[in-house]
Amino acid sequence: MEQLSGGEMIVRALEDEGVEYVFGYPGGAALHIYDAIFKLDAVPHILVRHEQAATHAADGYARATGEDAFQETDMVGVSRPIVKHSFMVKRTEDIPSIIKKAFYIATTGRPGPVVIDIPKDLTHPEHKFDYHYPESVTLRSYQPSSRGHTGQIRKAARLLLSAKRPIIYAGGGVIQGEGCELLTTLAQKLNYPVTNTLMGLGAYPGSDRQFLGMLGMHGFYEANMAMHHSDVILAVGARFDDRVTNTVGKFCPGAKIIHIDVDPASIAKIVPVDIPIVGPVQTVLTELLAQIDAHLQ
Repeated sequence: MEQLSGGEMIVRALEDEGVEYVFGYPGGAALHIYDAIFKLDAVPHILVRHEQAATHAADGYARATGEDAFQETDMVGVSRPIVKHSFMVKRTEDIPSIIKKAFYIATTGRPGPVVIDIPKDLTHPEHKFDYHYPESVTLRSYQPSSRGHTGQIRKAARLLLSAKRPIIYAGGGVIQGEGCELLTTLAQKLNYPVTNTLMGLGAYPGSDRQFLGMLGMHGFYEANMAMHHSDVILAVGARFDDRVTNTVGKFCPGAKIIHIDVDPASIAKIVPVDIPIVGPVQTVLTELLAQIDAHLQ
């Protein structure tokens, strides 16, 4: 069994996870980690000019490539409202498994940042422990859906096909979930108009005749009117934020809403929905397209 220090474990775990780059700025609390980065020479390090720039650089790289990655402050407490999950490392030998769990949580379900708070004393180069990076991880309290409920998807297909004034309302979740092509296929098969949120722009071709533009208080009149007067809304990867809904009680009063989202906490959080579907956009839209094809035959 290989013996590694806490700092070396961090670097080796990032290497085993397949991390391509680390963005950072050296400081007293992280010097042991930097020594390990230099010693192991396993993951390229990109030096920024300010420590906060490292988070922006990592975030930008993550958004462009799909990789997710992230001093004395209660970082767990400070970051809790804005991250998906937080870990406090209490034993050096737990570093590999915690890093594996962090990547699993960050990249599954609704993607989001995970904070790992590692005290400096756990990275001391003279303290060596057995290193083992797990191939997989299972968390009893975290079981993201891998597909949507077939019965709900069947109901959604029937409702969409019976609509008189339908509209597809697509948000950033379509892009994050890599469902743009499926969404475009669905919209064009049904010949239904499409509107995007700000974060969803690009999920549907902006030059297509079915595209109504962005909706909401900063959006297009046509998109807002089509939403307001619709009888069926297919919301995909969107969260009905207040820039879109304005007064919730007056939002699309005559519409039945189908809401597809990978995060169950986002469904019916703001606006009541008629057909909730929890699952990844790719699997749900794939099954929805199959159901619609079956009804059209």
